[in-house]
Amino acid sequence: MKRVAAAALLALALPTASAQDAPQAFVGARLITITHGEIADGVLVVHRGKIVAAGPSGDVEIPRGAIRHDGTGRVILPGLVDTHSHIGGGWAADGSAPIQPGVRVLDSIDVRDAGFQRAQAGGITMINVMPGSGHLLSGQTVYLKNRDANTIEGLVIRGPDGRILGGMKMANGTNSRRDPPFPGTRGKSAALVREAFVAALAYREKLARTSDADKKPDRDLGLEALLEVLDGTRIVHFHTHRHDDILTVLRLQKEFGFRVVLHHVSEGWKVADEIAAAEVGSSIIVVDSPGGKLEARDLLLKTGAVMERAGARVAFHTDDWITDSRLFLRSAALAVRAGMSREGALRGLTLAPAEMIDLGDRLGSLDAGKDADFIVLDGDPLSVYAKVLETWVDGAKVFDRAQPQDRLWAVGGYGAGDPRAGHLCCFGAGSWE
Repeated sequence: MKRVAAAALLALALPTASAQDAPQAFVGARLITITHGEIADGVLVVHRGKIVAAGPSGDVEIPRGAIRHDGTGRVILPGLVDTHSHIGGGWAADGSAPIQPGVRVLDSIDVRDAGFQRAQAGGITMINVMPGSGHLLSGQTVYLKNRDANTIEGLVIRGPDGRILGGMKMANGTNSRRDPPFPGTRGKSAALVREAFVAALAYREKLARTSDADKKPDRDLGLEALLEVLDGTRIVHFHTHRHDDILTVLRLQKEFGFRVVLHHVSEGWKVADEIAAAEVGSSIIVVDSPGGKLEARDLLLKTGAVMERAGARVAFHTDDWITDSRLFLRSAALAVRAGMSREGALRGLTLAPAEMIDLGDRLGSLDAGKDADFIVLDGDPLSVYAKVLETWVDGAKVFDRAQPQDRLWAVGGYGAGDPRAGHLCCFGAGSWE
């Protein structure tokens, strides 16, 4: 195998505020790279927030002065990417209308919420925080790195132009059906969505026809956001369960050309061929004790396997609290138990969701040049006995099970659910400063 000169690759590593100054080498661990197989005795080198090299121990040169971490008996996996979570306690749209694209969940997230620490304990390094599904369109989602930060600006992921990245949350089925002005039927739900996109197209035409700034239509934040959807710069994350609701989403997507990721797809196994033919991604939820919602009654553990065989792209999500973020690895394990391939399930926790939100070039695999987001486990990630020992984001350790504070987030107990109470019950003075 061609020898990888890690020292030469250090030039690829761009500095980040949270990164270590010295290179770090994780030696002797089993690496699950996602893109180039599993390496029994591997070396992972990271520097300044980026992966510099990942490969067999005999093929990776460890830079002089690197901090060494003994990975003997450990497993290293790319950080988990959760495409659908509600941690942070944020609410977006209210009860005034069923379609509110101008609302941003960014403006209502509490970064001190204990959910972020629970997610770190579960190995989740990137989160798509979503508004709820009680609207046809409940607002803009936000993509967050699960760093330790005092403000939401410290968590957001920005594009090359500096724009905060996120998608658009939409839903159909029973959640968004209620008294007017909300729709009362599935047919009316789809009609209102069509009307919203037609209005956005008309808004775009008015903007294009008018060169005089004084004659341009008044700025409309909601229509601007819908134009981002129609232009493909903002991906739709669509909550949908029943097979007929899934097909309605595909029909709308074809009609207006927006990019979409299907979420939940409880009956995706019934229309797997149609989903695959539409070439859209599906972020599925795996629940071993379904209940509470009639339209999810046919949710089956085999959904991932059926869709994988059909050629559909599959990822997983927590919908936290539906699945506790600390148990995210379990979703892939249950999917494998029901027939999904090991490779497909692990990819569904890492690279597949990253690709679905246009971050596959930065996240989801142990490849040189990608963000140094990874987790260290004490066993196979699909084993019920395996525990996340450490979680690293941008080359900085954000969770360490060996530390009492972090162990509390991992195992629960008094003080684990309230970061404002932890220092009163569990740790010494100054622990939470």
